[in-house]
Amino acid sequence: MGTDTVRSPAAEEAAERRREQRGWYFYDWACSVYSTSVLTVFLGPYLTSVAEAAADADGFVHPLGVPVRAGSFFAYAVSLSVVLAVLVMPLVGAAADRTGRKKPLLAAAAYTGAAATTGMFFLGGERYLLGGALLVVANAAQSVAMMLYNAYLPQIAPPEERDAVSSRGWAFGYAAGALVLVANLVLYTGHDAFGVSEGTAVRICLASAGLWWGAFALVPLRRLRDRRAPVREAALPGFRQLAATVRDMRRHPLTLAFLLAYLVYNDGIQTVISQASVYGSKELGLGQSTLIVAVLLVQVLAVAGALALGRLARRHGAKRTILGSLVAWTLTLAAGYFLPAGAPVWFFVLAAGIGLVLGGSQALSRSLFSHLVPPGKEAEYFSAYEMSDRGMSWLGPLLFGLTYQLTGSYRDAIISLVGFFVLGFALLARVPVRRAIADAGNPVPERI
Repeated sequence: MGTDTVRSPAAEEAAERRREQRGWYFYDWACSVYSTSVLTVFLGPYLTSVAEAAADADGFVHPLGVPVRAGSFFAYAVSLSVVLAVLVMPLVGAAADRTGRKKPLLAAAAYTGAAATTGMFFLGGERYLLGGALLVVANAAQSVAMMLYNAYLPQIAPPEERDAVSSRGWAFGYAAGALVLVANLVLYTGHDAFGVSEGTAVRICLASAGLWWGAFALVPLRRLRDRRAPVREAALPGFRQLAATVRDMRRHPLTLAFLLAYLVYNDGIQTVISQASVYGSKELGLGQSTLIVAVLLVQVLAVAGALALGRLARRHGAKRTILGSLVAWTLTLAAGYFLPAGAPVWFFVLAAGIGLVLGGSQALSRSLFSHLVPPGKEAEYFSAYEMSDRGMSWLGPLLFGLTYQLTGSYRDAIISLVGFFVLGFALLARVPVRRAIADAGNPVPERI
């Protein structure tokens, strides 16, 4: 005698939630290739070489008539893209909240970024202005899309699932970055066998990241659902809503104190990620294949490092573990300053050091901040966190570019970033996190 299997509404809802979560993971799979292949590996050295080809006898290019040392052009373009993203994000965020339609905005941002990245195939000769414009558009679009992507997390995962869902998305991104970098390495190192020049191979790698981004973005855009926001949640336009959130955060000064510390040291982390390939290429004289292998090493060890630092945090507390990671960042940059040119083995050692502290320092910072958010204000505070993060992350590239412009030395430029980690350490050390958690109205963990 058979029985009909009828799923309860709760089971149906859980199945739909799992489907959305699987789609959500794939946006990280889609866009992380841009961060890894384009921003971290290929574009910095390649755009710098294009700018150098267009430079005058003194090594300067003149975008809009402004004299800029060719070696600083990439860093300045990254800074400009972040400024643009900060101006656009509140407007897009307000539109998403007002209409409840994140998906069309996510599609627009994702495909703007993917199209700009694909257009990098045409970056050659002395077209440094084209490269700078495409970088600004792609990087700003990626920031806006990530803001919208992160805003889906509270909607697709209840609190008890959120850590696991967020971690899986992060893992998907690192896996995609490593997979595509392997393909990039095969093409770049064997470009003669494929019948293309080295420059063409780089441009194919850049454009393929845009095609990958656009193709796999279809998965989340098919699976994620829009949810109309209540009117009361969409009453303020972008900048007024941000101002209202900041006013509310002023009632929790210890949360703001942690956020300030994070913004400072995370700016150093983001700058190291974006400028390390330029340092390896231009200062240490390393080839592109060496840089790709180094970034692959970072990708793999970032996962292992995050797991290892997570275990340390369970034993010693998140704050102490983050402080220890900032010491490790400082020592790693100091070692990088003294690296001998033309020695890939030592650069791999440096990459291993970066990888081991990269994933853990960021993951633990996000986790610790979540304890400092007042209950019921998670999305609001993390929205401000994302925008503030982007708002500060132009300082590191700007300092890197200015230091190189003034000194002509990438070694001086890389060591200048130590200040972000030292100041971040000092600011974080002063935050009484247990009291901050209690003041936010959350239970204080035994170890934090």
